[in-house]
Amino acid sequence: MSTPTNVRLTGLHTRYQFTETVRIPIAVIGTTLFPSLSLLFFVVPQPFAQDPGAATAATAQLAVFAVMSVCLFTYGVGVAEDRALPWDGYTRTLPVGPLPRLTGRLLNGLAFAVLGLVPLVLISWLLTEATLPPSRLALTAGALIAAGVPLFALGISIGYSLSTKAALAVAQSLLLPLAFGGGLFMPPETFPAWLDAISTWLPTRAGRDLVVAATTGADLPGTALLMLGGWTVLTGSLAVWAYRRDEGRRYQ
Repeated sequence: MSTPTNVRLTGLHTRYQFTETVRIPIAVIGTTLFPSLSLLFFVVPQPFAQDPGAATAATAQLAVFAVMSVCLFTYGVGVAEDRALPWDGYTRTLPVGPLPRLTGRLLNGLAFAVLGLVPLVLISWLLTEATLPPSRLALTAGALIAAGVPLFALGISIGYSLSTKAALAVAQSLLLPLAFGGGLFMPPETFPAWLDAISTWLPTRAGRDLVVAATTGADLPGTALLMLGGWTVLTGSLAVWAYRRDEGRRYQ
């Protein structure tokens, strides 16, 4: 199939999936506003909100949380819900291949990630002393993408291997432990030694450290890239397995 046709089909899938998601307002509110409300209620009133370094780090942590929320719910629960619909089964049997559908799903998630980051950045800019030099914008965007890759793959793994109810339960069960354990709500410097040791093994901690380093210029722990790469390989392999397993069971 020609490239223009693939591009057109990708746009159609993206628009369809975006429209389906925004028809459920609570889903949009949960994934896009909760990080901003966390910043507003738990960071803005604190004295460290007037410290540029601390405020920037707090915003970076919650930016990773916003990306994780999209990955677990838009990709994890969203994929599971789509698999339960006859329309999804029909589109997966069409001779266009999986690329336009999967690319559309990726772009839909990126759109909701941006929607979640915009109010977070605005609140941080208006109500705290957080600062991000223009020279660090591209580095920060790249760090957020890198931090989100293993979480995206984790969401895809959940969506293609579990039913809707099970996917929702697993996503909800993972969200807060990964957020708290990864230092997305409280800086790891406040953790007791045992929790800090466990935290360094989590993908959210590695992503948090990478994004904080990109935004503030802080030193990046030596384990961060290693853990992020390991989790990317692990969850990526699991996502490929889950997708192929679902294809084999339902369409062969």
